[in-house]
Amino acid sequence: MQTLSDSAVLDLWERGTRLHSLDRGLMVLTAAFPENSGNAPADWSLGRRNSALAEWHSAMFGPTLEAWIACPQCGERLEFQMDVQSLIAREERSADERVEVRGRLFRLPTSRDLACVAAESDSAVAPLRLLESCCLDADGTEHWSEQDLEEVGDRLAGADPLAETRLEFRCPACAAKWNEPLDLVDFLWAEMDAQAKRLLREVHTLASAYGWTEPEILRLSGARRSYYLRMVLE
Repeated sequence: MQTLSDSAVLDLWERGTRLHSLDRGLMVLTAAFPENSGNAPADWSLGRRNSALAEWHSAMFGPTLEAWIACPQCGERLEFQMDVQSLIAREERSADERVEVRGRLFRLPTSRDLACVAAESDSAVAPLRLLESCCLDADGTEHWSEQDLEEVGDRLAGADPLAETRLEFRCPACAAKWNEPLDLVDFLWAEMDAQAKRLLREVHTLASAYGWTEPEILRLSGARRSYYLRMVLE
């Protein structure tokens, strides 16, 4: 894994501004884990993907994720923190891990599978499409019941526990309780967006004051750049 320079962060941010969230996550992972070039992040299990995103978040922005969410009942804004270290896998899992349910073999879902069902407008059909995508020995004649979907989902979740993290909330204003899935890509992108815009403001300020180019400014260390900014703004 490698962290990115300020210039690389800006390049990545610019490329990702118009991408789908899934593609943004894969773009970040490709840049952060170049040593895995022979094993595309799109083919990683969702748990492995999320663990890698959490690891990179910790290295780039620190181990604490700070965010807020609006109460769906009254709109109250709730701020929360979580330690992303808890989302980092502590042991390597088999990339080819499979589960068997009622005589059928299923592999762990990947980002490619999510991309296949992302455009599905029917929320009841999407889980079925995901199940079909992950079934290794389907012959096209299967009829999947609600019980089948639930059982396969539970088994896959047990085999890849980091594939989805759900956060529980309680609103202090109206006492409503609910839970939400944690979308690491969206949170990570929000951090990158904030950093990229901060860097662009710094470039604008210093370029206006000294006539330096963007590459010249970004090559300065963070400490030196901050000192120049203080002098300009005094």
